[in-house]
Amino acid sequence: MPMIGITMKHLRYFEALARHGHFGRAAEDCAISQPALSVQMKDLEEMLGASLIERGGKLIRLTRLGEEFALRARSILRSVDELGDLARASHDPLIGRLRFGVIPTVAPYFLPGFIRGLARQYPGLDVLPREAVTQKLVDELLGGRLDAAIVALPISEPSLHEEPLFDEEFVLVRPRQDADKPVPTAEKLREMRLLLLEEGHCFRDQALSFCNMPTTLPRDVMEGSSLSTLVQLVATGVGVTLIPQMAVPVETQSARVSVARLPKPRPARTIGMIWRRTTPLNAQLKSIAASLSRDTCNSAGPMPKAG
Repeated sequence: MPMIGITMKHLRYFEALARHGHFGRAAEDCAISQPALSVQMKDLEEMLGASLIERGGKLIRLTRLGEEFALRARSILRSVDELGDLARASHDPLIGRLRFGVIPTVAPYFLPGFIRGLARQYPGLDVLPREAVTQKLVDELLGGRLDAAIVALPISEPSLHEEPLFDEEFVLVRPRQDADKPVPTAEKLREMRLLLLEEGHCFRDQALSFCNMPTTLPRDVMEGSSLSTLVQLVATGVGVTLIPQMAVPVETQSARVSVARLPKPRPARTIGMIWRRTTPLNAQLKSIAASLSRDTCNSAGPMPKAG
């Protein structure tokens, strides 16, 4: 039986519902009312002659057919989006929207200059930034809801291209009154009250790796939702923390803290840009990445002195 009544609208609405598992959140994502979304889903099921959704309470579950249908719908939607990208890729310079993701430990310090630089280089580009933790950005890239993202490498996802941009060190932030004390080694840090980001942040995992600490943390390790929170807590004297070099000018400017380089081998991370290998925008994204790498090298500030 031909499914000539199924539209792109049906597929986009169903994909949002499958992704959120909730009518209210899916409706908000699609910018329609919840009753309108429900009507569209019922129409889709009637055209298919089968149920896609198990309804019950606020949350929904997909039927076996619904799970398979969601996979096919995402593939179709991604292919349609890439048709639009194919047309945009024919323009020089690049025009139209660029959906760009950035991890939280990079976004506040990187996005302003990045967007200004893109506006100069690509005046016809409409940059739509999105801040989220690494796994969410990867999921949205794979689902075709982002064009590219700035993350800490490696990601090791076969369908994504990784383009390194620059390396940066982590620095130690401790109360100002401790500025003259010896800088602790990784072993000594394990004995101190270390403040870390909440689970889900890749920077948290990198800090734990440097200190050779298990992911199951002792009770005296405190957690925060942002680097700003961690630095302000350090200023009160409750512990110490690690932050990336790019965050130092912003986060320590008004806090009563001292900043020190850690002993060698110093912890560091590689920041890079990732995108789908299949995107028609590959050449343009490589050009943007090259420009970002040059700009970062030219604007890199001095590292804080040890101690």
